Amino acid sequence: MSNYYNPNRKRNLYDKNSKELFRLSRSKIDLYISCPRCFYLDRKLGVAQPPGFPFSLNSAVDKLLKKEFDIHRAKRTAHPLMKHYKVDAIPMAHEKLDEWRDSLRGGITLKIDHSNVLVTGGIDDLWVNPKKELIIVDYKATAKDEEVTLDAEWQIGYKRQMEIYQWLFRKNNFKVSKTGYFVYCNGKTDKKAFDSKLEFDIKIIPYKGDDTWVEGVIFEAIECLKSDKLPKLGADCDFCKYREAVRAFEKR
Repeated sequence: MSNYYNPNRKRNLYDKNSKELFRLSRSKIDLYISCPRCFYLDRKLGVAQPPGFPFSLNSAVDKLLKKEFDIHRAKRTAHPLMKHYKVDAIPMAHEKLDEWRDSLRGGITLKIDHSNVLVTGGIDDLWVNPKKELIIVDYKATAKDEEVTLDAEWQIGYKRQMEIYQWLFRKNNFKVSKTGYFVYCNGKTDKKAFDSKLEFDIKIIPYKGDDTWVEGVIFEAIECLKSDKLPKLGADCDFCKYREAVRAFEKR
């Protein structure tokens, strides 16, 4: 971990006077909502929260789902899951799909007027319905005994993620359906043996997004970066609580 985490980053920092575009990702917008101070420390001062370890199994599920849906994309047919859940759509074929999926180097982007900020987001999939509306699709993976839903309080981040993607595509002049979908894979733990394979129940969950909040929050985040003062702590930020707790002992 020590060779991976750099607590004093010098690159990819916001500078309001720079002529180069500054990439503000969907995940960093969510960080601003969670904790303006951590967002500022990361994007302006180069001190990011220590990263967690990568979810390699989740990444493998994402890759396999993309391959599977790409087969039906090439054939212009609906995936059996889409038929099962009565989703009247097919995977969307588009020349920029691979670019939009690349969150690090590409993504769906929008330059914010009167700023040097480029908002970015890397999507998992796009479907299209008979009305020619683009449908945002996100893949999720977990392993738990109960039925997967979007009802947990922490899943508000999933919903905001969907809404930011919907907003970005609308701002890029696409006709976007209000309803997006989560393809949620739940690893089965009730098998008698592992047998060198992990099986999943896969569920398609619809979500009707409301992106009316997105633009205002982006403007707030940009103003936060322009400031020369550390912003307030997040209302429930574990990282800030940890720093405060440690600081109390360091001052003794």
